[in-house]
This record gives sequence, C-alpha cells and structure tokens, in this order.
Amino acid sequence: MTDAKPYRPRFPMTMSQPAGWLDHRFPLSYRDVQELLHQRGIEVSHETLRESCIKFEPRFAEDLRHRESRRGSRWFLDEVCTTIAGGRHRLWRAVDEHGSVQGIFQRHRDPEAAKTFLTILLGEHGVPEVIHTDGLRNYGVAIWELPSLRDVNYQKVIFTARCNNLIEQEHRPTRRQERSQQGLGRRKRAQSFLSLHACITNLHQHSRRGVSASTGRQHQKHVFQTWSAVAAGVA
Repeated sequence: MTDAKPYRPRFPMTMSQPAGWLDHRFPLSYRDVQELLHQRGIEVSHETLRESCIKFEPRFAEDLRHRESRRGSRWFLDEVCTTIAGGRHRLWRAVDEHGSVQGIFQRHRDPEAAKTFLTILLGEHGVPEVIHTDGLRNYGVAIWELPSLRDVNYQKVIFTARCNNLIEQEHRPTRRQERSQQGLGRRKRAQSFLSLHACITNLHQHSRRGVSASTGRQHQKHVFQTWSAVAAGVA
C-alpha cells in the first residue's frame, strides 16, 4: 500500500450519517458499526469510520443544537469522574426537568471549574428559576460569585435515589459508550464526541419514556426526519 495515510475519509458525508447515528445512539464500537454497514453492502474500515465521525461530528452537533427547544427553568447539576488519555477528568453535566442534557469535561473539581460550567450554561440558555445540586460546596461558591444567579432558588440537598435519579440516569449512556470504545483518547476528541452524543440523546429522549406505541412511533419518525434534515444541511 503506497498511500501515506490509507485511512483518510474517502466516502461521501451521506455515509457518515448512518455511521454517526449508530455510533451515538447505541453502545457500539467502530468495528461493530463497520460490520452493520457491511451487512448493508457498504464496505468501509473502522478507521475510516472513526476519521469520518471526527470530521463531521462538530457540524452535526451544531445543527442539532440550533434545532433544540429552549432549556427548561429547573436545572439539575452533577459531575462524574472519567479517564481521558490516562488522566482523571470531571464531566460536569446539567439536565433540565425535560431531560435535555449538556456537559463539558474539565480537569479539576473546584469552584473555578463550577463557575466556568455555569457561565457556559447561562450564555447558552439564560437564567433558570431553580438549581438543584448535591452537597458539593463548589456549586454554592460559584453561584454566589455569579451576580445573575444570586436570586435563583438554589436547592442543595444530599440526594436520595429519587432526587438525583433524573441526572444519574443520564450518566449511564456516557459510561456505556466509554466502555464500548475502551476509553476516551483525547480531551478535545472526548468533548466533541460528548457534544453530539448529548444532542442525539436529547433528540430521542421521548421515544421510550412512558408513551404509547403509536406516540413513540410518531416521535421516532420525527427524529429520523430531523436527523436526515441535519445531514442534508451539513452536506
């Protein structure tokens, strides 16, 4: 093989659409996606899939964020520890009462990290009415240092299983994806992956949650139409 870089993307963006959706919707590795595409008659290597997803993920995520509805007025905040390139990082995550997710990776677990996360949330979604957190004191310090949040109803509790169930459930898909990919290689890549993963999770959040079969099918149809429109807009 004479090509100096044999795995650079050679396939059209339309191939990245099903590959990206499969990769983020289900806990699959690139080799799993490769096999599924092969069954459909598309022969492509897992390395090509990986590079193609890296190329198009930010554009998919940006378009999906523009299509999302406004974040709810009640935020649930939590952080979880993860490993990126052998180092320990914190995934700071926010979920509203409707289940919409947003999260960022940061190395530290201190008031400055909490303040950075809250500033990003405020810039994108405005000021909420209520903020729920666990007993971590860094949240209280960060909220006090941000003038726009001083009048917000801040509720700090030692969560019971019922209180933190909403956001704890949202940690699970990330953990499953992390295991399927055998860890996250680089912070920038992990953040890009997480951004699209959260958008696709938000897109599908009403498909399986206590709705009738007909309502679920209608919502899934709308989801697939939205995803196709996103792919067509990015192409």
